[in-house]
Amino acid sequence: MLGTYFYHEILRKTVIGFGTLFNDIRIRHKDGTDRSISEVRVPLAYGPMQKFLARLEQQEDLNRATQLTLPRMSFETNTISYDSTRKAGVTQTFKASDGTNLRKVYMPVPYNVGFELNIMTKLNDDALQIVEQILPYFQPSFNLSIDLVNVIGEKRDIPVVLDNISFTDDYEGDYATRRALIYTLNFTAKTYIFGPIADSTEGLIKKVQVDYAADTRIGTKRELRYTATPKALKDYNDDNTATLTKNIAKSTTRITINDSSNLAIDNRIIIDTEIMKVKEIPDGTTIVVKRGWDNTTAASHLENASIDVLSTADNVLVDVDDDFGFDGTIEDFTDGKTYSPTQRTDV
Repeated sequence: MLGTYFYHEILRKTVIGFGTLFNDIRIRHKDGTDRSISEVRVPLAYGPMQKFLARLEQQEDLNRATQLTLPRMSFETNTISYDSTRKAGVTQTFKASDGTNLRKVYMPVPYNVGFELNIMTKLNDDALQIVEQILPYFQPSFNLSIDLVNVIGEKRDIPVVLDNISFTDDYEGDYATRRALIYTLNFTAKTYIFGPIADSTEGLIKKVQVDYAADTRIGTKRELRYTATPKALKDYNDDNTATLTKNIAKSTTRITINDSSNLAIDNRIIIDTEIMKVKEIPDGTTIVVKRGWDNTTAASHLENASIDVLSTADNVLVDVDDDFGFDGTIEDFTDGKTYSPTQRTDV
């Protein structure tokens, strides 16, 4: 098990996503007439608070042009812990598509990632401005959408929970010492960690191939091959290729649609639950079809009903629990070759 390389960058994406929540916070300073005289974007960096406080202490000259300025914010990850309250079955799986293949994926493992956000300011009003811009969004959580695993398009809302807030004032010493007011906000991001995703659809039989020979002797070359693959009987990808522009009765074979440019002869299309096969395309808004295809029942359909094409993109998304048909092909051979299961080709 251990030793199989994989890296979905889930923790990295979680850290980046958390940081983007606070990277555009601003404060304003006003004069005695309540007129805004300046607006400052508060800098945000990843790192421990002690690092920035140490730099402040090293810069004793308050008039130095290159000194570290306040206000600023820093954040860091401080804990990663397993969350048993969100545990799913160890062997529980779900199916996901990479756009071409249907993959069996084991349920992810729930982990809580702890974050500490530190707000450092010279003036208490600056700190209060920053805190007040954050708190209304956490009641007590804020959902952060993250693409956890790109290869299967797994995108989830990760709750970021505000756990607590603390305040310290490290001002000690004379008037030449720089003051730093520090508000510390602790958060927990309830994320999920995925294991390795197989490059193949291992465990899902998506194709059956049978070779026939005219002789029963070992080593006889195949002469005929039958191949069967699943055929979708419903639309999975919501392609919405066209729409009906008129009501049709269950016996109607000439159908008026909004646009036939994305259809082709022999396409299988589905309207509601009835599958039809396109026989002709006379013009840009008309198609002629065979009704009740694939053992479905011809029925009446209303104007504006969606027309979806059943294609290979739908076939790969067929679930084992769904009703589906089979596409079968027959091939004749006279080349004297034999199929090699290890090489997955004829040799």
